[in-house]
Amino acid sequence: MRIAYVDGPRFRRSLLAACGYAESRRQELNRINVFPVPDGDTGTNLALTVRAISEQLRGNVDISIGAVARHAAEASVLGARGNCGMMLSHFLLGFADRLGGRDRMDTRDFGAALSSGVARLTDALERPVEGTMLTVMRDTAVAAEADAQDDFLPFLERILAVARSSLARTPELLPALRKAGVVDAGAKGFVNLLEGVVLFVHGDPVVEVEVPALLEGPALGVAAVEFPAEAEVYRFCTEALVRGEGLPDRDAVRERLQGLGDSLIVIRAEGLLKLHIHTDEPEAVFRYLRTVGTLAAHKAEDMHVQHAAVERAAAQGHVTLARRPVSVVTDSSADLPDDVRRQHGIHVVPLVLMEGDRALRDRIDVTAEEFHRRMVDGDELPTTSQPTPQAFADTFKRAAEDGEAVIAVVLGSALSGTFGSAQAAARLVPDAHVRVFDSRAASSLLGLLALKAAELGEAGHGPDEILDELQRTRDRSGVLFTVDTFDRLIASGRVGRGRALLGSLLSVKPILGLSQEGKVVPFGKALGRERVLPAVLDLLQREIPEGHPVRFGLAHVACADEMERVARALRERFGAVDIAVAPATPVVATHTGPGAWAVAYLVEDPVPTD
Repeated sequence: MRIAYVDGPRFRRSLLAACGYAESRRQELNRINVFPVPDGDTGTNLALTVRAISEQLRGNVDISIGAVARHAAEASVLGARGNCGMMLSHFLLGFADRLGGRDRMDTRDFGAALSSGVARLTDALERPVEGTMLTVMRDTAVAAEADAQDDFLPFLERILAVARSSLARTPELLPALRKAGVVDAGAKGFVNLLEGVVLFVHGDPVVEVEVPALLEGPALGVAAVEFPAEAEVYRFCTEALVRGEGLPDRDAVRERLQGLGDSLIVIRAEGLLKLHIHTDEPEAVFRYLRTVGTLAAHKAEDMHVQHAAVERAAAQGHVTLARRPVSVVTDSSADLPDDVRRQHGIHVVPLVLMEGDRALRDRIDVTAEEFHRRMVDGDELPTTSQPTPQAFADTFKRAAEDGEAVIAVVLGSALSGTFGSAQAAARLVPDAHVRVFDSRAASSLLGLLALKAAELGEAGHGPDEILDELQRTRDRSGVLFTVDTFDRLIASGRVGRGRALLGSLLSVKPILGLSQEGKVVPFGKALGRERVLPAVLDLLQREIPEGHPVRFGLAHVACADEMERVARALRERFGAVDIAVAPATPVVATHTGPGAWAVAYLVEDPVPTD
């Protein structure tokens, strides 16, 4: 079959196949990741980046290739992790720019778009290094422009052969690769993407393809490479996503942060800024970014800790395994923004909504925004159900591929049987080393606790330390929420019909929260909608210990505009605090109704003073 052109739907299907295949090669990429530092995370970072692309494209219905390419590029920016993810994002932005508003492309257009992606990436790098993903991308683009044909089938096979040949030469350009007996991991990830496309075009299943990935002789990989403490003077792999209007341009950000580290990559797109840097001062980076916009997501991962985990795996005979010390799992009732979840690689088990005999996976088969619209329109709503132990077990297995141990931070046991399902699942997969933590929380507080667990793991804390710190943090943190109507609380049995009727007649707005045991209890009330926020602020002031840093999480049901007002008020009262905002997950929204919103507060340890 001859393929003369590719339109939006064909390109979307090809990208989904490419992302799926690249994600399946995660462990091999981790094992050979020795440059720029041997921290064994290139496969995980690339997998999380392409997963963000897949999530975006699965619901896409554009018919023009330009629109599909643009959506894929934007998703890659939001999901970009590590050097390889940031480099791929720049490449895809340049690729999409070249296609513009085209409805379809031929092989000549494809070659030109590849070259545009390479040019954008080259311009974005402070010190381009040969023997990396950049080299293979460039060689592939040159071959594509020189060998344009009328049929995509032989064309793709030809440029894949060039990409594989270029990949095999990467150790000639980088001594670190030659010493370890491996090719560049990021470059191999790019070749995996091309392989996924070729497999799809031929109608083949996504299975391993034999490629000349390693040098002759023993392939030592990341486990046998010492961390270059002298050459790599910076310790923390630091990433951040900033949103806002009037953000500084890429060069201004690079100039401002240059002295703080190396491996600096900055992406500046419409309304957002994404950066990656190796530094010893991640907080200094974050402080600067808070001055230019809203710091939507950020992380600082200890590369020494990552490499130590790789060495432990090798000492135990797991030479093909490169993992982080800890991987975090939560359930979909954690109202954590997608940006934050992706940044930290947090695994999510979907709760279930039952629509007759049909089971809908929360946030997969139905999004929060779709569900909120149904609520506003008065549609009949499904019932809710906890995940099965098997759903948790499957996620624990995937999480165990990323981490030596798994911490599961789940919906409070007093609110749902979800905690019991997670405990049962942990017994089904003993090799995953799962610890299940009863958050005694829901919604944005559950999300903040899961985020705290991920941050502690990235800083090098072990499972026992993380569980102890989560318990201390949970006991001094909390969540408050309010509803606009009593209908859904009545339906869920949280409020009696008589009390709700009296409250409605008097225009009383309840302020509810969770007790230390994780049960819904009243915290206060306000007469009229306009008095709710001041009352909530006063309650927060009373509950949050003085002198302790705090961060907030906001969740809402169909009232995003109100969240902007709440966030402003929180910053006026508590200073330049981090605030994560997300639409309430359907399982939470169905119990609260439109107009409901929640504010969670996570209380940190006080900062020592000299």
